[in-house]
Amino acid sequence: MKVRTRSSAIVGTLCLVASLALTTASADEPAASKQAPKVTLTKVTTAKNPIAGTAGPGGTVWIAERAGTVRVLDSAGGLSNPVVDITKETTTDGERGLLGIAFDKKFAHFYISFTNLQGTSTIDEFAVRKGKIQPQTRRTVLTQTQPYSNHNGGDIKFGPDGYLYIAFGDGGSGGDPHGYGQNLDTLLGKLLRIDPRGAKPYAIPEDNPFVGDPKAKDEIWSYGLRNPWKFSFDAGSGDLLLGDVGQSAWEEIDWSPASSDGGENYGWSRMEGTHPFRGGTEPANHVRPVYEYDRTGLGCSVTGGYVYRGKAIPDLKGQYLYSDYCDGTVRALKMENGKVTGVSDLGVNGGEVVSFIEGGNRELYVLDIGGSVYRIDRA
Repeated sequence: MKVRTRSSAIVGTLCLVASLALTTASADEPAASKQAPKVTLTKVTTAKNPIAGTAGPGGTVWIAERAGTVRVLDSAGGLSNPVVDITKETTTDGERGLLGIAFDKKFAHFYISFTNLQGTSTIDEFAVRKGKIQPQTRRTVLTQTQPYSNHNGGDIKFGPDGYLYIAFGDGGSGGDPHGYGQNLDTLLGKLLRIDPRGAKPYAIPEDNPFVGDPKAKDEIWSYGLRNPWKFSFDAGSGDLLLGDVGQSAWEEIDWSPASSDGGENYGWSRMEGTHPFRGGTEPANHVRPVYEYDRTGLGCSVTGGYVYRGKAIPDLKGQYLYSDYCDGTVRALKMENGKVTGVSDLGVNGGEVVSFIEGGNRELYVLDIGGSVYRIDRA
């Protein structure tokens, strides 16, 4: 995603998901819904280049700032002093920085995903006691070298199964020059699934799809991804939804059911969405996106969100919210059995939308990389 930050602190590109696209989508796209739920964006605070967030203990919301700090949002909209500060350990050149944060299900451990000063993607763990980070317990769980400064991915989430999922892009540059997306012998261009508490530095779940395959990395859950910038699990169904940033023509949203055994091939770099990329042929096992849109509008980089499971906006329940970094419009997909049945423009714009947050009460927040943190409320 290209980050044209309004803040002078971030110049040029945060290409956090470099690609393109918006508004028109494919020819077989469902017709836009005639009546979209009425919502508004309520500004709750301003952070310094907020880039990711997560629900925290005691109903709190934790917000990661790209330069390397994590702050806690209180009920009055104030932000705490940094509870984590790795500003001396990361850099914001290219698409680097602090890129993801997550708690385990019991709020006993806190995880950060960032690129270190050498550009290596790093997942670190902290113990948490009584809602507070224990700095002395910090340890590195997993690292992955990055050949370029873009397409780092970096989002992290715990799934309903209690395992940690990690999204890595294809290594960067453009067009996947090393073919990492389809190469199962690298963690790049993949969604990983590990057990960070099962061993040191981590254990691999025995039912991961490529365990025992000598030609594949055991950590891989799914592959064929260009830059999976943001993904989430539906708090109601457990289904996985992922926004993968395209190269030059198509943005895509991928879906897999909670019952999936993993191993999905989302096609990159032989495919960009449902379209062959640079003469590529569609893999026989290609899992086509549940939704795609082209770049003929204002969009350039999909920002995946969440299926709404809050209570404040009943008409929005069960719909998947997403946006685009360059367009900023918040949209919703109605889905049934893994198929999109309707598309809605919710009529609100979050600016340079870089992420969504699902709070502990399942209400959703929108992060504008320029600083604004919004809550999605009923209009």
